[in-house]
Amino acid sequence: MTKRVAVLMGGPSAEREVSLVSGRDCLKALQGRGFDAFAIDVGADLAERLRQEKPDVCFNALHGRYGEDGIVQGVLELLRIPYTHSGVLASALAMHKPTARRLFVEAGLPVAEGRVIEKDSLAEGDPMARPYVVKPINEGSSVGVKLVFEGDNFDPAADLDHCGREVLVERYVPGREIHVAVMGERALGAVEIRPQGRFYDYEAKYTEGCAKHIMPAPLDAADYEEALRLALAAHRTLGCRGVSRTDLRFDDTRGGRGRFYVLEVNTQPGMTPLSLVPEIAAHQGIDYGALVEWMVEDAGCDR
Repeated sequence: MTKRVAVLMGGPSAEREVSLVSGRDCLKALQGRGFDAFAIDVGADLAERLRQEKPDVCFNALHGRYGEDGIVQGVLELLRIPYTHSGVLASALAMHKPTARRLFVEAGLPVAEGRVIEKDSLAEGDPMARPYVVKPINEGSSVGVKLVFEGDNFDPAADLDHCGREVLVERYVPGREIHVAVMGERALGAVEIRPQGRFYDYEAKYTEGCAKHIMPAPLDAADYEEALRLALAAHRTLGCRGVSRTDLRFDDTRGGRGRFYVLEVNTQPGMTPLSLVPEIAAHQGIDYGALVEWMVEDAGCDR
């Protein structure tokens, strides 16, 4: 019997346009694999749409707030519709960066020095020695992230209206940008990203030619395995399921053995033509269609 799959995309978050691209490509791939797949641009009427359409599974291609923070997952739990990616709690934990950091520390995973501060206090002076990073508490795709270096004269507090009352400030970790995909209970591989600009920001993630992808990441064997270990440990620490992507910094700027730092776990990794999880999966012989089919077959509810 052909599964009827609702591909949830769009939504009201700051990452709406990226979600529409992910959703479009997932929809096409699922239809190509023989699923009765259709799209839903998520809005306030989602529950009613799902009751009308009666899908067997929801493929969650949403990004950002409402889609990967446990909210949509809660709706699907109430309706008892199996869905892809992580459940309510893991999604909420991963999206709330300060909470995820605390759990990583308790699990013995390395994180950069950081703390939560009142957003308005940024106008009073640097909260820690430069360089440092300012991050919204609960956004993805580097939305609202700012790097503050020595000599910068811009206002770190500007353009943070969407961030709420608090922000996370972390010590900037020099070195290399490493991303690891996890699929179920397996770390698939690691890719290094070398952005043209200051860091791997929203534009670099979704604009052709703005970042160089090196797959597999050019690390020695021991460091490569350590990256995979940390990603799988972070995935498990938050209770993730399905596919996730862990973002790491590798500081090898001081000579000797480098050191990894866990930045965050993305429970709804992008599925666009420039996204990292499909690229890593392809390197392991898992093409895009096979990847999305696995995600549908892996779908479930928390209870």
